[in-house]
Amino acid sequence: MIREAQGLSERRACELVGIERSSYRYAFRRPEAAGLRERLRELAQERRRFGYRRLTVLLRREGWAVNHKRVYRLYREAGLGVRRRKRKRIGAGQRQPLTIPTRRDERWSLDFVSDALTDGRKFRSLNIVDDYNRECLAAEVDTSIPGARVVRVLERLRERRGLPQLLVMDNGPEFAGQAVDVWAYEQGVQLHFIEPGKPVQNAFIESFNGKMRDECLNEHWFMSLREARETIEAWRRDYNEVRPHSSLGNRTPQEFTGGAGAALPPRAAPERRAKARNYPGTRIMIGTQNGGRSLNESFHFLAPILVAQDPIEKYQPFTVNRSFELVINVIGIGPLLLHDLDHIRKFEM
Repeated sequence: MIREAQGLSERRACELVGIERSSYRYAFRRPEAAGLRERLRELAQERRRFGYRRLTVLLRREGWAVNHKRVYRLYREAGLGVRRRKRKRIGAGQRQPLTIPTRRDERWSLDFVSDALTDGRKFRSLNIVDDYNRECLAAEVDTSIPGARVVRVLERLRERRGLPQLLVMDNGPEFAGQAVDVWAYEQGVQLHFIEPGKPVQNAFIESFNGKMRDECLNEHWFMSLREARETIEAWRRDYNEVRPHSSLGNRTPQEFTGGAGAALPPRAAPERRAKARNYPGTRIMIGTQNGGRSLNESFHFLAPILVAQDPIEKYQPFTVNRSFELVINVIGIGPLLLHDLDHIRKFEM
């Protein structure tokens, strides 16, 4: 250290650096929770695509009294980290927000994800997601899934939980064919096809496909179609029952809907500072450019007037507009608009 190299005393070195000697001598004494570091490593090995925030949620579920800052410190000390995969650059364009469903089974999204076995054979997974609670309703895996197979999957879901009002999908031949069209007409389900080349219009299922590929498909080698079905189905159940979703307040889809289909009451939004409103009455504006007076000086000068007008009931908070003018709402004075301190003095007299 510099202190030993220069031969300085502790007192002199602390004076030069500008810190207290007690701070220099401070040593971290909080005992580390037994097993926390090891459990964090185990969870990170089990879920390699989870960052420290989701791992914090899992640790809290197990009863560990930790916050994200402590987990992040242990996460970094252990050399853990999620490798970021490069994503394709998306061109800038006009973005329009999607309408959010307000209840369960109001709108479902459908799409396909492709992958390959170790011998090179291709297979596909038909994914169906409820846009309200992000629940994956089905992940049908096979080498070929035509329109008739899509109808059979939808029929199984109808027998288990009913059908939605709207199905959102792309213009693939499996969805745009006659089989799905006739079935939707008979069941009274509306089909909505996104515009060609615009998958962002089906963003819910696209987001799910990205998570499925990142956390499941890219993490496993599939020796057979049976192994692919079992692995994907196990991941689907974990996605619905265990995995925390940041868009749902770090809850699972089943927790979000209460497990029985009834939506839980939404969590209270964080309190925000109320914006200044224009209350009825007089607006007294003092321009800082007139006479070069500061806002603080102008405000302190107005204090006697505000006290005289009963500031508890007559005075409302002041704001500063874009013209750097102090705007004060005083009720009960009358139609008076003043721009200069000299006018304020005349008014006070």
